[in-house]
Amino acid sequence: MEVAMGRTSIRVLMLPWLAHGHISPFLELGKKLADKNFHIYFCSTPVNLDSLKPKLSNSKYSNSIELVELQLPSFPELPPHYHTTKGLPPHLTPILHKASDMSGPNISNITATLMPDLVISDFHAIWMPDIASSLNIPAIAFIPCGASLISCMYHYTSNADGEFPFPEVVSNPMIKKKLEQIRERSGAASTIVYEKSSNIMLINSFREIEEKYMDYLSVSMGLKILPVGLLVPDPIYEDDFEGLDIIKWLDNKEKSSTVFVSFGSEYYLSKQDMEELAHGLDLSEVNFIWVVRFPEGEKMKLDEALPQGFLERVKERGLVVENWAPQIKILNHSSIGGFVSHCGWGSVTESLKLGVPIIAMPMQIDQPLNAKIIESSGIGLEVERGTNGEKIERENVAKVIKKIVMEKIGEDIRRKAKEMTKTLKRRAEEDMDEVKKEILKVCGIF
Repeated sequence: MEVAMGRTSIRVLMLPWLAHGHISPFLELGKKLADKNFHIYFCSTPVNLDSLKPKLSNSKYSNSIELVELQLPSFPELPPHYHTTKGLPPHLTPILHKASDMSGPNISNITATLMPDLVISDFHAIWMPDIASSLNIPAIAFIPCGASLISCMYHYTSNADGEFPFPEVVSNPMIKKKLEQIRERSGAASTIVYEKSSNIMLINSFREIEEKYMDYLSVSMGLKILPVGLLVPDPIYEDDFEGLDIIKWLDNKEKSSTVFVSFGSEYYLSKQDMEELAHGLDLSEVNFIWVVRFPEGEKMKLDEALPQGFLERVKERGLVVENWAPQIKILNHSSIGGFVSHCGWGSVTESLKLGVPIIAMPMQIDQPLNAKIIESSGIGLEVERGTNGEKIERENVAKVIKKIVMEKIGEDIRRKAKEMTKTLKRRAEEDMDEVKKEILKVCGIF
């Protein structure tokens, strides 16, 4: 570590999983630590780092955050442009996981070369705590998702006695099914990084909505659980020239009159679900911006993917955008009154930062749990599903959108969301001061 004029610069190696939903909060945490005089080595594959370079090269972090390339083992079916989950064909997901699992020796060399004072890693890097320990470097885990999922998964994979103490989390059939899928995919191996974390564990969450789950994790793991607050880029940091046509379209809509519809960069609606959602938006009679995405190799023309005549019927109040839109800019716009979301944790935190109510339509992994947290916190409503709790039904979509945008309950939820935003922003600096203090303890400064 470098010491100058009474200030200590801790050098931190950060290693997120190869998905945008993990890389983004890791990078935002890196920025917050850099603001506290930490020096960050941010390690990922070249294809992921290429997307970060424009965000860092002309920013105040150009010197305090260094990008470090991780080369994955070579597989013929997994060329370098697929060393990321973004745009990865689903059948290659197991190969990417295998390549990542085999990258331990490369990470070991990187760590030994850099000799950081601290390592912060994601759940996937099960070899990281031992690599760090062999070099006498403390390692801590950072959980980029919410505490409810991790506490539940830890309970079931650590052979804890009895039922999970928060039945509301596991009572929903869809949630039970998703938890079983996660358990089969990850097993107990994913808890190794958490169990070997040095005294503390960082989590991308907030005590205001997940305190009981954090406390349960702390007792179960014997670690101090530290929330890191709102890890969301400021809208001003996004490219000012991207999505200007969308923002201009929003400028012509009334305050809180429009919903933004997006299901993240790694989930694709089936044609049937897409049609039901379109009919729901049509029935709601509410303004909307809808980001439509198709899997690699399955792209369709919008007028073929959507119900016949839909685009013409909604052209005055609906904007359908393919592939990408500046999400944070859109959510920050005064015309937005709700966010129709899959409830990926990154999207949840963006809504929380910007005070936008969530119209929850969870699809996979932790999203059903997140939807329950949102609804119980009073900052959104979940769209009821049809058959087996999974089928999207147009009437239910329209009903909840109308409630959020047009009815009194929506005004109350919007007010609650804005109040929550103010509270979280006030707490953000306090949380990071606590994180800095505890990290310095782990590194032997205090």
